[in-house]
Amino acid sequence: MTRRNSGFTLIELMIVVVVIGILAAIAYPSYTRYVEQARRADGKSALLDAAQRLERCHTQNNTYADCMVFPVTSPDGFYSVNATVMEPMAFTLTATPQGAQATSPCGTYSLASNGVRGAGALGADRCW
Repeated sequence: MTRRNSGFTLIELMIVVVVIGILAAIAYPSYTRYVEQARRADGKSALLDAAQRLERCHTQNNTYADCMVFPVTSPDGFYSVNATVMEPMAFTLTATPQGAQATSPCGTYSLASNGVRGAGALGADRCW
């Protein structure tokens, strides 16, 4: 009778390791881009929330001055939001990335009282 070995050969095992390595090399950069993009939503939502609060205060007090205490931190803590009141009837909000999001190519987001949006080096079209 012949005896048959069961199990994997070293070559088969190495082929599986190489395939897993190739898949990981492709998937990990895509995953990090996705996470970075999801964190950008934190900054944008913080800007829109601050703008809404400033507008609500403006309707009650007829001025943007002394409406909110800045800087505020975004809900997940990846952005710090600050406001600049240029005149009693206009403001500009900026969201500066912090921590893990500090190396984002979109950089600092901005939102003006007239609705103009801005972003870092990539521009508002690609980042907003």
